[in-house]
Amino acid sequence: MKPVVSIIMGSTSDLKVMEAAAKFLDEMEVPFEINALSAHRTPEAVAEFAKGAAVRGVKVIIAGAGGAAHLPGVIAASTTLPVIGVPIKSSNSMDGWDSILSILQMPSGIPVATMAIDGAKNAAIYAVQMLALSDETLKAKFAAFKGELAEKIAKANKELAEVKFRFKTN
Repeated sequence: MKPVVSIIMGSTSDLKVMEAAAKFLDEMEVPFEINALSAHRTPEAVAEFAKGAAVRGVKVIIAGAGGAAHLPGVIAASTTLPVIGVPIKSSNSMDGWDSILSILQMPSGIPVATMAIDGAKNAAIYAVQMLALSDETLKAKFAAFKGELAEKIAKANKELAEVKFRFKTN
């Protein structure tokens, strides 16, 4: 089995955030790989990874990073694949704002889709949406996932209907 999504993080300390992406891809039965690469400590390895990802069958890259968060942008600069950035609120960040701005403010021609701070699950959901454009089986799985989300809200509203207040009208 070859990976179609690659999850990259700047350090294994980011795993606590990035594992949400791995869990969702696992649930959707999407083959993925997960590695740590640092834009600052291993720049040659990052460039080599990015340049070779498409050749290995990867279709989407999810890159999480904290602090200065250069990893998603460096990867995007070296590949034609879509890159989804996950800014991580790390011990050396300013509540994650430095990370989100580093990923969000890419120059023209080097886009990185940017998720919310610590939004790894949404990154995986977005990756699955992209892959489902050309994969009918995955499209059906994703539609079922979206249906489950709607069912949760319908259930919540039924439960709220049972909550009593003197002036509640529904």
